[in-house]
Amino acid sequence: MGYFILKIILTACIVAFVSELSRRYSLAAAVIASLPLISLLSIIWIYIETRDIQRLTELSYNIFWMVLPSLAFFLIFPALLKQGVVFWVSILIASSFTALLYGVAIRLLQ
Repeated sequence: MGYFILKIILTACIVAFVSELSRRYSLAAAVIASLPLISLLSIIWIYIETRDIQRLTELSYNIFWMVLPSLAFFLIFPALLKQGVVFWVSILIASSFTALLYGVAIRLLQ
């Protein structure tokens, strides 16, 4: 149980750090946020827990293919904001379109 709590705390600290950093240094926060931190942490936790190289290999390939549809969010969201669409509606539209692309990617990978 302590190990699980450690994973939660470490992950939450990274998210909070990026959030605070973005208040002053948007580009620096973007660099850190763009790092595959969640993927890296997941890979590390799985390796420590299982040492299953095959599982890590599959996970890495799947993460690669799932990153591609997620990139659409970062094009659609700011474009909507620039067009004057309110924040929450922009989030909803960009997230919905990204979810649709995830569905397409998952079907292609199966």
